[in-house]
Amino acid sequence: MNETLLQLRALSAQGGRVAMTTLVETRGTSPKKEGAKMWVGEDGRVLGAVTIGGCIDGRVIAESEAVLASGAPRLLEMALGDEDAWELGLSCGGTVELLIEPLELSRGSAIARAYERIAAEVSAGRPACLVRRLDQPEAALLVLETGAEGTLGDPALDALARGKAGERILRGTSLSEALGAHRVFFEVHAPAARLVVVGAGHASMPLVSLGRTLGFRTTVVDARPRLATRDRFPDADELRIGSASEIVEQLALDARSALVLTVHDYKVEVPVLRAALRTRVGYVGMLGNRRRGKGVLDLLREQGVVEAELARVHVPIGLDLGAQSAAEIALSVVAQIVALRAGKTTGSLAEAKAAAGTPR
Repeated sequence: MNETLLQLRALSAQGGRVAMTTLVETRGTSPKKEGAKMWVGEDGRVLGAVTIGGCIDGRVIAESEAVLASGAPRLLEMALGDEDAWELGLSCGGTVELLIEPLELSRGSAIARAYERIAAEVSAGRPACLVRRLDQPEAALLVLETGAEGTLGDPALDALARGKAGERILRGTSLSEALGAHRVFFEVHAPAARLVVVGAGHASMPLVSLGRTLGFRTTVVDARPRLATRDRFPDADELRIGSASEIVEQLALDARSALVLTVHDYKVEVPVLRAALRTRVGYVGMLGNRRRGKGVLDLLREQGVVEAELARVHVPIGLDLGAQSAAEIALSVVAQIVALRAGKTTGSLAEAKAAAGTPR
């Protein structure tokens, strides 16, 4: 959202009209994700991209000029041919669908105002989803935590879209989808998902760095100030020193958050897991083998934690990549978090160990 708003504000400062292109669907191989934007001004200004170069962006510029001339939006499908794929370093091409629409910036279009509202929500730590009808782009529904604004032109469609928008926000991804007789585009804007790593040991260092690279807001929690240092964790957004369970209770973890325990100490693991399982945190993982994990879960069970909550804990943690080094373990853990957020559930290390009947 920050990039979208910065580009929009830079263009708005100069006024006039622009053509806004939004990537609404990708099929096959594409270097950009749904929601990517490109802006073409009446004076020839170009910001953003819907690929990372190649002929598609050049074609979008030409189509944008036609949209500015006609004043009517267009929904286009373009193929990444062999030439595009070669320029982008891809082994094969894909297909992209693009919505190109004119915006009158000097008068403050409704869509521009919606993006300003979205930016305010994201800055306050709240997600938002802008839902557009692809057959009628001016019909828009803005779904916020506090409710919804606008309409897609049909109350029944609005109700369906509000439910789907909540699902898309949890996934953190934009997507076009058929709802009844209409195709709509869900454009999700959310604060960075949080990755909380409890334990400032060696295994946590690459985990924090990789999490930051993938766009997570990273927090390291440990009671040992000699370990939880900026020198050891230069990529941490936040270092919290003190009682881990008390800090976890203060973090307001939500369904997009992930918590990973790398501390091998029952006195830390048990209270932290109790605190985490009382929240809506989307992912809870514990570094350790099945035997150790069973011991911790048994302690929680004795303290009254119900089976449904215990089932949320991933142990052993990560996907079954054959990881050995700290960096490889970090990769398997982050990969599992990303996979689960995308709705993928297979290939976990816990499943592989259970199938093999091994405690490690």
